[in-house]
Amino acid sequence: MTLFGSGKKESPTIKKVRPTVIRTQNVAKELMALAKSYGVKVETLDFNILEVQTYTRMADDKNETDWVEIDEFQIEELDENDTFLNPLFEIKQVYEVEIYSKDADNDPYRDFYLAVGANATKCKIYLNIKEGSSVSYIPSFARELHVLINKSKVRAGILINIFDEMMDDVISKISAHVKIQENAFYETSETILIAQSYEPTLTRNDELVLHFDKKEKPSEHERINYASRGFIHSVHKDELLIEYIKAKEGIPGRNCRGEFMRPRELEISHEPTFTVDETIKVIETSDNIEYRAKENGYIAFENNVYLIKTDVDIGEISFKTTGSISTGLDSDVSINVKEADAIKDAIGTGMVVEVSEIEVEGNVGPNARVDAIKATIGGQTHKTAQIRADELKIHVHKGRAYGKHIHITRLEHGEIDGDIIDITQALGGEVRGKEVAIEICGSYVKATASKRIEIKKLHGSENVFTIDPLLKKGNKKGFDENEKNIKVLENDIKSISREIESYTKTIKGNTATFNDVKRRLINYKKNGVKMPESFVKQYKQFQKAVEHLESIKKEIAAKKDQLLLLTTRTASYQDNIFDARIINRDRWVGHNEIRFKLVDPPIEIKFNPPEGSLGKVFGLVEVDDGEYAIKVVKE
Repeated sequence: MTLFGSGKKESPTIKKVRPTVIRTQNVAKELMALAKSYGVKVETLDFNILEVQTYTRMADDKNETDWVEIDEFQIEELDENDTFLNPLFEIKQVYEVEIYSKDADNDPYRDFYLAVGANATKCKIYLNIKEGSSVSYIPSFARELHVLINKSKVRAGILINIFDEMMDDVISKISAHVKIQENAFYETSETILIAQSYEPTLTRNDELVLHFDKKEKPSEHERINYASRGFIHSVHKDELLIEYIKAKEGIPGRNCRGEFMRPRELEISHEPTFTVDETIKVIETSDNIEYRAKENGYIAFENNVYLIKTDVDIGEISFKTTGSISTGLDSDVSINVKEADAIKDAIGTGMVVEVSEIEVEGNVGPNARVDAIKATIGGQTHKTAQIRADELKIHVHKGRAYGKHIHITRLEHGEIDGDIIDITQALGGEVRGKEVAIEICGSYVKATASKRIEIKKLHGSENVFTIDPLLKKGNKKGFDENEKNIKVLENDIKSISREIESYTKTIKGNTATFNDVKRRLINYKKNGVKMPESFVKQYKQFQKAVEHLESIKKEIAAKKDQLLLLTTRTASYQDNIFDARIINRDRWVGHNEIRFKLVDPPIEIKFNPPEGSLGKVFGLVEVDDGEYAIKVVKE
């Protein structure tokens, strides 16, 4: 908001300006001129408005009619007839004012700091009472406040007695406040609307917005990821892709200075020249045209046509060519990376790929990451690469792989974490899953499963095969939380048991006394005798003790039921381990180890099958109460 002036008064200068009457349209200009001629500061001058004359006329380029003076009733008629919005209409005010030097010492409003401000178009005028202002009430306060405001408006070139119908109400409220306070003090500033004319509506030029291509700007301290360049713009069904905002002509207005405000002319320069195919729907309204996706995929632009596609073939994904590609797992986008050269990387160093489905004919390079629902890697993965997919196939795996169903043709010291894992040949590495199957197992393989490990041919040694019911993070977390809850319940049950024992002993020792008190109270009541307070108190205390005992007995019963449920749940983790199997369809060679991890008690049972032995199916059995061993069992 622009402030036009302040009511703060300065001490009068020694030099005085003789009262001068001037007739003018621009009071501020006359104040400046008179101050300059007397060699004084303009802030030391004040003025009275002696007369206000309002003139209007209709003018065009050919003829200019004479100005005609109108009165306040005619001004109201102008408003009613929408004359103010006629571009040919003109209005001005001429003021007769008396200018003189201020007498700051005798000014009752010297600490009442008022200023008049406006919005950018000058169509809304505000009165600002500044913080720290103070003023005392006098009978003529309302009238003098009206004069102060009008003087501020005239200084700012704002028409008075026009567009300011709310002025009387504003002055009335301020006057009432000051009258109640007698000596009013404003702790905070107040801004109040005192005039409002015809605000114009701006002309809106047309605009074409490519919503699919909008990139979020990084924050001031955020590093720019130059590897992510938006090679593919993924879209979802019903997503707004492109929007053409139609041009709209503005509505003229007139500000509180009486100036007509003509909107600028329309400029239409972004009308769509492209077309779309059946994968994109077009919705047109009076304000805009929307282009929305009919299906998931990515947006493509071919031969001046926008369309949604799901399949894309590219040579390689690298920093130089595409940068990282992230369309989202639910985008239905499928990528085929065709680079198959064994000495090159189909997915380059540090690239991040996130799509619904991906097929890579070649290698995945260092520190690359692939996330998909379904992924196939025809080459090999670098030891620092990470591949994650529900359905995952890798030819040669050296990195880290995560998924639900994983097939590895050749594992070379890589890591695998999944549910159902199938490996054709394993030459070292770590494997974790619910079920693990290895066609040919070499040496230095660590395979851990919660249900089953099966080896078809064993060609190596120094392998460790482990059954762990708590292998999955969810199971481990659930078990730990279960054990924590069991300990809390056991402590609660012990505490309540001691409380039950104490209350039972107390009640049993006081039952005879209670029965005696009870008989006496019944006798008192029967004979209409007032019961002694001490007897009533004893009776109520005993009753409360009995009720509390019943309450904590119910509480301990509920906690014991809950403990039984949690204990059963813990046992269920353990039960699964007795159904788990480690199977070697081949003869045992070299030094290998079989392990079963118990849940309760938390111990690990180990067994080393003798070299050359033919034991095929191993399981955990309880040989005695609390004693376990790994034995050859039925499959």
